[in-house]
Order: sequence, then C-alpha cells, then structure tokens
Amino acid sequence: MGTTAGPGKQDTRAVVAMELRTGLAIQELGWDSDVDESLRDAIMDAVDGDLVEDALEAVDAVLLWWRDEDGDLVDGLVDSLRDLSDTGHIWLMTPKVGRPGYVDPADIAEGAITAGLALANVVKVSHDWHAQKVVRPKASRK
Repeated sequence: MGTTAGPGKQDTRAVVAMELRTGLAIQELGWDSDVDESLRDAIMDAVDGDLVEDALEAVDAVLLWWRDEDGDLVDGLVDSLRDLSDTGHIWLMTPKVGRPGYVDPADIAEGAITAGLALANVVKVSHDWHAQKVVRPKASRK
C-alpha cells in the first residue's frame, strides 16, 4: 500500500484540498508501514515541518490513519481530540474500497456522531487512502 517516492502532483493537490499550509502543527496518529509515505512527505513539505507524534501543545490538525482492524473508531476519534486545538480538525485516513483494512462509510458516520463530532468534506488523497475531514460541531467550536 505505502509508497516511498517523493511527493507528486496528486499529493500536492491533496495537500491544497486539505488546506494545509506553512506553520500548521499536524499530529500524526496510527502510522504504520502501509501509510502513503509520498502523501506524508507532501504534508510535511506544505507545513514546513515534521508531523508531531507526542504534542507538547495544541495542534492545528490530526492526521489519523485508521483501519478496520485498529479497534473502536469512536475511541480513536476521541483520542485524536486530546491535543487538538479548539478550532482544529481531524483528517481521518482510511483505506479505499477493496484495500486491506477498508472501513465502511456507515461506520465512519456512526463513529463520528458517537464521538460527538461531525463529518465535513472528503478529499481524494492517494491511490489507496481516502481522507474524511472530521470536525467538532459548530456550536462547540470557540
């Protein structure tokens, strides 16, 4: 699943669509050998920094790689909120249909609602991965 080549045009378009830019602090959770390394490189290039594993302060976004076998999605989403700023959001990265670890969209919707979150836009990010923006409901954002 993962790739090792440098960022390509699709990765650049994905980063633009994800509205990632210089100076944002992005925490990465759920990394494993199957993630799209080219996309990760493009994200790090866009924010001009490394992805954070253990945040020392609030982050602007969380990149959460999630597979069906990773357990309870609600727990994963709630854990993603721990270091997220009040105005931040989660990019939930799940394998596409037919790929190992595929997560049904109904499970994503149910997990977000149960976690007290809302689904926003979807972004095509790579050949193997799907990105869903997950946000706090407007009423709870500061």
